[in-house]
Amino acid sequence: MTTADGAVYGFDAPVLGSVAGVHLAKPVVGISSTADGGGYRLVAADGGVFTFGDASFYGSLGNQRLSSPVVGVAADRATGGYWMTTADGAVYGFDAPVLGSVAGVHLAKPVVGISSTADGGGYRLVAADGGVFTFGDASFYGSLGNQRLSSPVVGAGASG
Repeated sequence: MTTADGAVYGFDAPVLGSVAGVHLAKPVVGISSTADGGGYRLVAADGGVFTFGDASFYGSLGNQRLSSPVVGVAADRATGGYWMTTADGAVYGFDAPVLGSVAGVHLAKPVVGISSTADGGGYRLVAADGGVFTFGDASFYGSLGNQRLSSPVVGAGASG
């Protein structure tokens, strides 16, 4: 787990480092582990990327002007790279192919997370209203986009 200030907590997993106590331009908004579990990446709302353990650094968005904040990161299990998504549904690939996005599409609610498929051949974006958008080999199993929710969706994960 990670907190907005970049502290990392491990539960039956090693803590390999954190950015807690470091002055960050924007808060940490996501964490993604490497395929072998030997490392992880933290991503901040401005697209800054911080790597620990065996996680490779392939670039960041920290020096780019974004139309909306970064809201999530997911590992590409096929390449070892990673994807980042922003609240407006743009997807950025770092040693990972961009397979599509909803950037430029009118969304009822902002995107709040991204999760990759087990083989790294695709990913899903999830919006605050529970809408799900699939790309690559990610299957669509349904969404909450047409249901009334008591509070917004804040993230998504994948099994396997």
